[in-house]
Amino acid sequence: MIAHLTLVHDTALRITEQIDKIWPSLKYDVKAVLIGAASHDIGKSVYKEELRLPGKQHEEIGPKLLVQHGLAESYARFARTHAQWQSGAATIEDLLVALADKIWKGQRSANLEAALTNFLAKKCNQEEWNVYLKLDDLINEITKDADARLNWQNQFSIA
Repeated sequence: MIAHLTLVHDTALRITEQIDKIWPSLKYDVKAVLIGAASHDIGKSVYKEELRLPGKQHEEIGPKLLVQHGLAESYARFARTHAQWQSGAATIEDLLVALADKIWKGQRSANLEAALTNFLAKKCNQEEWNVYLKLDDLINEITKDADARLNWQNQFSIA
């Protein structure tokens, strides 16, 4: 799990660095994105079977664990929202953590990318097609190294 959280954090850092270059006037909480990426799956320390198998129990226990250990709810919530961004109340930070959790391994999500494109277009007052092209380039640049990240993670035991 530590390897996974490290990779998602690294991916989130790369995303935020590029977002800041592409849309420098965009206001968002980079610290929240990085903390969310580094802690989003902490609930899997309790529900270890979800390290290998699908499950959502980690999304409920994760925020509670983080708050119990002193992390503010504003950061702990990513342990829930990283997989529940479709709820309609997602912030840009939620979308960026979810994106990092997808693309580190080379996965793409048309719905997530559309939601992020829409959000960025509105906040940056740009045409959606233009935002999508820039976002697509950013994602392609990161996903091209997915195999190396997967190989690195796979050298660690899931037990």
